[in-house]
Amino acid sequence: MDEIELAYNEAGLIPCIVQDAKTKDVLMMAWMNAEALCLTVKERTMWFWSRSREELWHKGATSGNTQKLVELRYDCDADTLLALVEPAGPACHTGERTCFFRSL
Repeated sequence: MDEIELAYNEAGLIPCIVQDAKTKDVLMMAWMNAEALCLTVKERTMWFWSRSREELWHKGATSGNTQKLVELRYDCDADTLLALVEPAGPACHTGERTCFFRSL
């Protein structure tokens, strides 16, 4: 991966918005650290950092609801990532296709 100056927060994390590459639906948001980002790019499947468990988290490792990486982008401030993925099942732990299934 090319050297890009990403703006991680004080905890060494960067938010990653996950979007379905075909439908463009926003599926979820999760945090990544540098190791999760490197694993994601290397393996072409989504890895995140779990703040509650304080450990790496391979999306779909237990549920089977993996997300194959199609493209990874970063915003103009380099402080947020956008992952375009091919999902294999729902993104949300509730079983919903997207974590954004409720309206305010």
